Amino acid sequence: MDYIKIKFVENPEAVESEFRKTLEDMLRVVNPRFTLFQHRWRPQIDIYETGNQIVILAEIAGIRREEIQLEIGPRTVKISGIREGSSRGEDASYRLAEIPYGYFERNLTLPVPVDTDTVAAVYRDGLLEIKLTKRPLDRIHRIVIQSE
Repeated sequence: MDYIKIKFVENPEAVESEFRKTLEDMLRVVNPRFTLFQHRWRPQIDIYETGNQIVILAEIAGIRREEIQLEIGPRTVKISGIREGSSRGEDASYRLAEIPYGYFERNLTLPVPVDTDTVAAVYRDGLLEIKLTKRPLDRIHRIVIQSE
């Protein structure tokens, strides 16, 4: 008898998110102004670790600092906001339209728990840099099993 190996993903939201991004990219080739998910765009993100920190960089140029919302949980980060479109005038005719406008949201799962009380965020030159301090992992507790 042959067995079928089934591998379940650890983070199904990430698979859905990646599928959605791929579909958006394919549709944008057909028409740059077309979007499957109205008024949403996805800023590019880098996440890296240092000795005691997780650092997130989000590319969100053209957004006022006041328009950016940041929510931090022990293992999650939500970055959202709005990039307002500017008026090009009534006589303007687009030849290329690649800059996305409107609402954006990124929900990130962190590789380790972080201390939500020691978060630093700086917005400079179109990049949002978020520094999160790693929390020490819980120690393993050994339990002695009693007999009756």
